[in-house]
Amino acid sequence: MTTEVRSLREFKMPDVGEGLTEAEILTWFVKPGDTVTDGQVVCEVETAKAAVELPIPFTGTVEQLFFPEGSTVDVGTAIISVAVAGAAGAEPAAAPVAAAAVEAEAVPERREVLVGYGPRTGGTQRRAKRTTAAAPAAPVVPVAPAAPLAPAPVAVPVLPAQAQPVEGDRPLAKPPVRKLAKDLGIDLRSIVATGPGGVITREDVHAAVLPVAEPAEAPAAAAQPQPQPQPVAVPTGTGDVRIPVKGVRKATAAAMVSSAFTAPHVTEFVQVDVTRTMKLVRKLKESGDLGQGVRVSPLLLVAKALLTAVRRYPEVNASWDEAAQEIVLKGQVNLGIAAATPRGLIVPNIKDAGSQTLPQLAVSLGELIDTARQGKTSPADMQGGSITITNVGVFGVDTGTPILNPGEAAILAFGAVRDLPWVHKGKVVPRKVTTLALSFDHRLVDGELGSRVLADVAAILEQPKRLITWG
Repeated sequence: MTTEVRSLREFKMPDVGEGLTEAEILTWFVKPGDTVTDGQVVCEVETAKAAVELPIPFTGTVEQLFFPEGSTVDVGTAIISVAVAGAAGAEPAAAPVAAAAVEAEAVPERREVLVGYGPRTGGTQRRAKRTTAAAPAAPVVPVAPAAPLAPAPVAVPVLPAQAQPVEGDRPLAKPPVRKLAKDLGIDLRSIVATGPGGVITREDVHAAVLPVAEPAEAPAAAAQPQPQPQPVAVPTGTGDVRIPVKGVRKATAAAMVSSAFTAPHVTEFVQVDVTRTMKLVRKLKESGDLGQGVRVSPLLLVAKALLTAVRRYPEVNASWDEAAQEIVLKGQVNLGIAAATPRGLIVPNIKDAGSQTLPQLAVSLGELIDTARQGKTSPADMQGGSITITNVGVFGVDTGTPILNPGEAAILAFGAVRDLPWVHKGKVVPRKVTTLALSFDHRLVDGELGSRVLADVAAILEQPKRLITWG
């Protein structure tokens, strides 16, 4: 007779971040009894560098989940077992039938890929609804390393007449899209589905937050978006509340302490009349000269100004080699943008940003922010940075003393743009004014070099035409 031999295969926690030793299981997308296929995402884990969705490398039926959500698991430890069907064969009638051969196997020799960066086959089994609602998370915005981003209420746009609302109790959406909606605090049932068969797409989720994702530019800080306090489940009474620090927040805390007490920080400040820069931003938005749908913001011109200053003074694009006691001048400028996410601060960087034109930089900056907002920033995107910008102005903050991103020589803080009295052409008139702060590692950058770089950035923002004459 013909029998089917089954084997139990164990999927072990892979090293998804170049030498990381552990990861926390954030979400299971499957449960025992579910059918999975090769390449299907079965869970989302958080490492010290990023949140990553793990695809399973074989097809079968889920037998057991070895760890619940919230568990921290060492790399190499089995997290799920799957019953895999073997080849069918003819057996003699008297021969006993093997029930199940248990076979613990490591992950096949292939690197796990982040969702969106590699192939995925087969359909995804949707998990059952949670019975408790998670706290909504805020959209990602560039922010200072010391300031966590708190969730803000999300406005739901008016549904277009031609779109069809999602029907049924459970809207149709793939796990990564559900994850995106959860991070942005969007109820899937309130989203208009435009995908085939009524499936909600990433674009549908982003459309639901468009009214608040790009706040209208305001002349005064009072009109700028303000963060809401982070809700914390505080028990009744006077007891203390302990919040576990792990994953990205834990890594960030360790990195900031190491940077603050290793690199001798110096911070310099300058106030700048950015009236002409703000006019240029408005004209670029209205004209669409940088490309259709390209996001234009003051941060874009600040980034271009800093890159121009680095081109004029390449010594600031450096790092300190402690073992060799040498200064390493970097061959290209990887521009980091500090961004706060619901899981903590991350600093992804634009590779070789120094060689990009203004339109190219605008596209790269937009993609960086969108990727972080979707929770898809990979560990590679956060490595190799050389200089960073942190935009504290989005919170109405004038400036600060930012801590260096480890391994970098400088970080620029961009403060709020305010209407202030300013002497212009011999008269005191209202002008758009901001405050810039540059922190630098005094082992690499002396006072003269730091001052020249900061003065260059200020001069370009005061007279944006210098982007042409100095570029």
